[in-house]
Amino acid sequence: MSGGVGASFDPDRIARMRGQLANPGVAARGRGAVKLLWQRAIAIVLAFTAFLYGVEGVDSVTDHSLDFAGGVKPRQVDGLDGILFAPVLHADWEHLMGNTVPVLVLGLLTLLTGIGRGLAATAIVWVIGGLGQWLLGASNSVHVGASVLVFGWLTYLISRGWFARNVAQIAIGVVVGLLYGSILWGVLPGQNGISWQGHLFGALGGLVAGWVLSSDERRHRRGADAGRLASSG
Repeated sequence: MSGGVGASFDPDRIARMRGQLANPGVAARGRGAVKLLWQRAIAIVLAFTAFLYGVEGVDSVTDHSLDFAGGVKPRQVDGLDGILFAPVLHADWEHLMGNTVPVLVLGLLTLLTGIGRGLAATAIVWVIGGLGQWLLGASNSVHVGASVLVFGWLTYLISRGWFARNVAQIAIGVVVGLLYGSILWGVLPGQNGISWQGHLFGALGGLVAGWVLSSDERRHRRGADAGRLASSG
């Protein structure tokens, strides 16, 4: 074992941290970036929620024709379009209102992991959830609703911190799990009128997104581990 200083002691990193603390401009820019992230995340999630209500308004006055036209119809070629459109459609106002608070809370938290990262996670959940409905949904059924996204956002938030080994993100995941974890029972079959396939595959999509979108942190951690092993060799 060498007598050198361990990799956990990084004079350059400490110097950078001290420089940031000593430079009010750097701290102000950091606060500004966080404020901008919150503003963008809030704007996006509110705009998306308003869009959901606008779509349901159109759907209501057209006798819910959008649900059938844009919903996922399992194993039907014309039902593939539903993978793109079903998450913004709802069976009725009660269905939409039941999804509204989870969309606002979990959608916002997902975007606060980074706008680009949050949108990428949403896209992964959107596609995997829709494909699962199309492949395994009951014959002659139509699947609609943003709950696919809700389940995906939930498992993404719970799993990403663990995959990245980020204490702050793990803490957020624990809080989210305590608040909303009970809805994961919705991935089980047996509830009439509930697309458990969408819930299940939305949740799986969230896990995939958590793994894929934590790749940078995992690579950084492996590099740091390798550096520690090299320094102690």
